[in-house]
Amino acid sequence: MLKRIHVHHLSPGMFIHEFCGSWMEHPFWRTRFLLKNEEDVARIRSSSIREVWIDTDKGGDVPEVARPVSLTEANAQIDTTLAGLDEPSPAPASIIALAPRDERAPTSTTQELERARGICASAKAQVLSMFEDARMGHALDARGAEATVDEIAGSLARNPGALISLARLKTADEYTYMHSVSVSALMLALARQLELDEATTRLAGLAGLMHDIGKASIPDAILNKPARLTNEEFDIMRSHPAFGTEVLRVSKMPPQVLDACLHHHEKMDGSGYPHRLMGADIHLLARMAAVCDVYDAITSNRPYKNGWDPSDALRRMAEWTRGHFDSRVFQAFVRCMGIYPTGSLVRLASGHLAVVLEQSRGTLLAPRVNVFFSLESGLRIAPQVIDLARPGCGERIAGREDPARWGFKDLNSLWSGAAAAH
Repeated sequence: MLKRIHVHHLSPGMFIHEFCGSWMEHPFWRTRFLLKNEEDVARIRSSSIREVWIDTDKGGDVPEVARPVSLTEANAQIDTTLAGLDEPSPAPASIIALAPRDERAPTSTTQELERARGICASAKAQVLSMFEDARMGHALDARGAEATVDEIAGSLARNPGALISLARLKTADEYTYMHSVSVSALMLALARQLELDEATTRLAGLAGLMHDIGKASIPDAILNKPARLTNEEFDIMRSHPAFGTEVLRVSKMPPQVLDACLHHHEKMDGSGYPHRLMGADIHLLARMAAVCDVYDAITSNRPYKNGWDPSDALRRMAEWTRGHFDSRVFQAFVRCMGIYPTGSLVRLASGHLAVVLEQSRGTLLAPRVNVFFSLESGLRIAPQVIDLARPGCGERIAGREDPARWGFKDLNSLWSGAAAAH
């Protein structure tokens, strides 16, 4: 049986099934293993991980006084919470305002994906250039960065989900640079959902683009290491916010952008870094960056681990909200991404599998999907696009599915390629 417990209740002999937190935040290469000694228990407790899932069929259990939560109970609670967020999204006024007037006409996801590919390529080149300038000790190209943010905003104005979803498909080798592009887009979308004014929205996009510039100081051997970092390497990695902030200060970037760079790894319960800030001491853009940074990190392929399915990533992040994220910011993030984000694998009530293509404007629970597999026959079927929000549509999502379980090699092409246009 799977149970979620606080790390204080861990003891040798328990079997760790999963950490309730990003794989970037715990000191182990494996995520499932038997705790053999007190030293390993101490390493977990000294990390920022506060809760874990244990498998009592493979290891020790906890005393009743610990009152653990079962997997079924936890998932039911999370699904109920996420479904309770279902409501129409506001018109993206602040994003539209950032885009030139002739660049605001709405487009379909299929149309915008092709345009977004070019924007991602040029944005990646801009970020790579800024990283090189930071390594050389040169001031960053502020105007070029602002122009990149405007290009990203223009894509979001035409179609809110195309560029965000496309940027998630980065390879492990290009992660460092494309991550900044992704977080900028996510920050702009989140600012829209929070109904921030145009100036603050622009700062949010710029903060997302700049938040990891400090990684220019991290050796490639650590940045691209295809295995778990050692404690010493973790310490070096944790230096990147301070270095990045200094780079941005020299480049005369706005103070709000500096603050987001410095504090995007802070957590609401004070367990983050570098200053262990708590609650209201963490400014809004830093709280937003914390959510966007983690979401993109855990849904992207890394040198040492494949990314999580977008829908599963939101479910897991919802588990951490109490101590890690600002709950209001996270709820707004779910509303702008959708409970089933683009690219999620879902099971339909009819007994078919589908991949999510894009969100519906009026509801989070009924996106457009591409149906491609029959559970009854166990065979692929001709892809068919269905708008679950269409009046009279009798189909609905019955639940999420784990892509790793099915091993579909072309899942991404089903929403980002030609199949999505059928």
